[in-house]
Amino acid sequence: MKKIFKFILNIIPRPILIRLSIVIRPILAFLLKGNRFTDPIDGKSFRMFLPYGYGNQRNNVLSPSTLSLERHRLLWLYLQNETDFFTSKAKKKVLHFAPEQEFYKRFKKQTNIEYTTTDLLSPLADIKADICNLPFKDNEYDIILCNHVLEHIPDDTKAMQELYRVLKPGGMGIFQIPQDLSRATTFSDDSIVDQKERAKIFGQYDHVRVYGRDYFNKLRSIGFKVVEEDYTAKLTPEQVEKYCLAKGEVIPVCFK
Repeated sequence: MKKIFKFILNIIPRPILIRLSIVIRPILAFLLKGNRFTDPIDGKSFRMFLPYGYGNQRNNVLSPSTLSLERHRLLWLYLQNETDFFTSKAKKKVLHFAPEQEFYKRFKKQTNIEYTTTDLLSPLADIKADICNLPFKDNEYDIILCNHVLEHIPDDTKAMQELYRVLKPGGMGIFQIPQDLSRATTFSDDSIVDQKERAKIFGQYDHVRVYGRDYFNKLRSIGFKVVEEDYTAKLTPEQVEKYCLAKGEVIPVCFK
């Protein structure tokens, strides 16, 4: 199964995968029903989660029902338990980059947020836009979600500046990235052009860098106040295992 999933991820373009998943998801959820692992996004439980990864594959990480990964489930729990994202009485403007399908319909239904999605290619994007040149006003959004996007962007400094520009003073941004906390500094090498080699080194063929611990300070240099939230440390070991989370993953919670 791991080889099949790896082949699919590396051959089929992401926009097509998003469309195919709409058909495949209910079939997978039915076949894998059980009670070992639970997806906190929809509350459904399964005997196993699916493997995932463009290079090295991780076991029990892809939810059969929502197709969420560790980072998505961690973000959901954080927003649900530590913020008023779902409960705020004052309507907030939310901008979501490269919207994940496990969140898209749920966020669209929320009456307490004005929800806008953006991306260059995603079929779920309301507005097609370049993150380095956004068509939005200064100080426009209360909340910005931009998860596993910046590692694809050659000029991530410009992208971060644009995120800062369109976030309201006092607003919150969550900018998750695949991060190697064992690295002090971010690594990139444009001379590596072979897709298999890039997947091996960067974790995915279309990534342009591996972020190190300096990522948080780079966000601070743009102007953000950054909270390095190790949210799995606030959960029990049983919850981390039950929800199939990546222990020690740090959520970059940014404020303006």
